[in-house]
Amino acid sequence: MENSTIKILIAEDDDISYSLLQVYLSNDNYEVLRAANGKQTIEMFKKDPNISLILMDLKMPVLDGYDATREIKKINSKVPIIAQSAYALSGNSQKAIDAGCDDYVTKPINKEELLDKIKRNLKN
Repeated sequence: MENSTIKILIAEDDDISYSLLQVYLSNDNYEVLRAANGKQTIEMFKKDPNISLILMDLKMPVLDGYDATREIKKINSKVPIIAQSAYALSGNSQKAIDAGCDDYVTKPINKEELLDKIKRNLKN
C-alpha cells in the first residue's frame, strides 16, 4: 500500500524561513514537520520512520546541521538530506556534501529549484 503523503522534516530555527518553506511545500502531497535545532531533528527522525526527506538548515542552535546530518546518516544512510544555507560560500556546499547531505540549496530559496531537488532526491 503506497502512502500518498510524503513526510518532510524541516530543520530550521528561523520562523520566517520555516514559514516560507511551509508555503512552498503546501501545494504538493507533503506533510511538513518542524525541528528547531539539530538535536531535535535527530530525535524526531528516530521517532518517525516515515520521514522521507529532510531539509537541513546548516546553521542552527544546540547542534548544527552538519553534525545532525552525520548522526542521521548513521541511523539511516538512505534518507535524502538537502542542506539549506544563507551562506553561499564556495566551501559550504562541499562541506555539506562531505557531512552526508545529498543536495544543497542557498537562501533565499528558489521554489522551483527546491521542488525539483526534492522530487529528484525522492526518486533516488
